[in-house]
Amino acid sequence: MTRPLTALAAALLALASTARSAEPPNIVLIISDDQAWNDYGFMGHPDIATPHLDALASGSAVFRRGYVPTALCRPSLVTLLTGRYAHQHGVTGNDPSRKRTERGSPAYNEQRAALIAKLDGWDTLPELLAERGYLSHQSGKHWEGSYQHAGFSHGMTRGFPGKGGRHGDDGLKIGREGLAPVAEFIEHAEAEGKPYFLWYAPFLPHTPHNPPPKLLAKYLQPGRPAPIAKYYAMCEWFDQTCGELLELVDAENTLVVYVTDNGWIQDPKANGYAPRSKQTPYEGGVRTPILYRWPDVIPAGERPELATSLDIVPTVLAAAGARTPEGLPGLNLLPHLKSGGAIPRDTIFGEGFAHDIADIDDPEASLLYRWCIEGRWKLLLTYDGEVAAYASTHPRTERRPQLFDLLADPAETTNLAKDHPDVVARLVGKIDAWYPVEKREVIKAWSE
Repeated sequence: MTRPLTALAAALLALASTARSAEPPNIVLIISDDQAWNDYGFMGHPDIATPHLDALASGSAVFRRGYVPTALCRPSLVTLLTGRYAHQHGVTGNDPSRKRTERGSPAYNEQRAALIAKLDGWDTLPELLAERGYLSHQSGKHWEGSYQHAGFSHGMTRGFPGKGGRHGDDGLKIGREGLAPVAEFIEHAEAEGKPYFLWYAPFLPHTPHNPPPKLLAKYLQPGRPAPIAKYYAMCEWFDQTCGELLELVDAENTLVVYVTDNGWIQDPKANGYAPRSKQTPYEGGVRTPILYRWPDVIPAGERPELATSLDIVPTVLAAAGARTPEGLPGLNLLPHLKSGGAIPRDTIFGEGFAHDIADIDDPEASLLYRWCIEGRWKLLLTYDGEVAAYASTHPRTERRPQLFDLLADPAETTNLAKDHPDVVARLVGKIDAWYPVEKREVIKAWSE
C-alpha cells in the first residue's frame, strides 16, 4: 500500500505545482541596502541574528554565489528595474559630476533630469507586469523621480528635489517607520482581485546606523567597536522588517526574491564603509545571496551555480507570464529552478564606474573596472576613467590585471595573474567579447 500512496502523493503534488505556476503569482522583491554578502545567519555569520531571512532561505532556492554587476545603489537599482547592465541603461553612477557642475546649480539639475529621463528608453519591470494586470507598489530607495516614472501604479517616492529627494524622499520611511503603506496597498490589490508586485527597498541597514536601543544593547559588547555594533544591530532591524513584510503576504502564491543592491564592510573606526566594499568590484562590493521562494513551484535547496541580479527581471516576467523584452542579458532561471536542472552558464560579468558621472552620454568616461567570474576564477581589469568624489575608494594602486581564486581565497588577498597567464588571456577574451571598450585604456596592458 505504501508505494501506490507515495505515487499518488507525488502526482497530486505535481498537479498542484502545475496549477500554482499557471496562476499569476504575487511578486515581492526585497532589496537590502548596503549589506555584506555574509552578514546573515544563513550565510554563516556568528553574531548577526537574521531569523526571518534565515526562514526565508530555508524555503528558497539559495544562490550563495550571487552577484550584482555594479556595486553602487543607483545603477544597481536601475538594473533591477530594467534587466540591463549600467553601460546599457546609462545610469552608471549616483550623481552628475561635482567636478564639472556645482550640486544644485541649474546645469547640475539639468543633467540630473537627463539622467532620470534615461529610464524612458526601457521597459521597466512594473510596466511589463502591468500588461498582465498587476498592480505595483514602490517603497524605499528610488532615484528616478516619482514612482510613476518607473511604471509603478502605487508608491511612496514623489521625486521632490529637496532633502532626501535624490534617492527616495517619503519612500525612505518604509521599514524605519513601519509598513502601513505596504499593508494598505496589499489590502487594495486583494480587494481589486489583482495580482501585485512589491518593490521593498528600505533604507536598511544603510546609514544612518541608528538602530532601536534594545537592538543596539544586544550587540554592544566589550572589545567590539561601537560602529560594528551599530551596523550589526541595523542588519537585525532590517531582518525584523522583512519578517513583518512576509507576514502580510499570501505565501502560498507569492514569488519572493531577495537580493542586496551592493555590498558593505563596516569600518570599525567610523560610521562608513571599509576599503574594497561598497562602490568596488571586489567581493565586498558585488557579492550577495540571491533567493527565490515560490512554494510548490520552486523546490527549496542550495544552488551551486553563479547567479546575477540581471536574472531577476526575466525570471520574474516568466513567472508572471508577462512579455519579456528582447536582448536581456540575464537568464530566465525559472525552468531550471523548477526542475532542479543546471543553469547553462559558466561565466558572469560586471563593471564598475565612478560615483559621479563624468559624461552622462558616455559611460566609458567614468569606467573604472570590468570583471568576470568563471567557476573559481575572477579576473578584474582596471581602467583610467575619471573619479571626482570618493577618490579614496578607488586608489587603483594595483595597475595590473587581478586574478583571484575565489574558492581558495574569497577575501581576494592574493593576485594570481602572473602565475596563470593562460587563465588571464582566456578571461580577457571573454570580457572583450562581452563588452568591448572603445575609448578607455586599461591602466596597464594585461600582457605586461
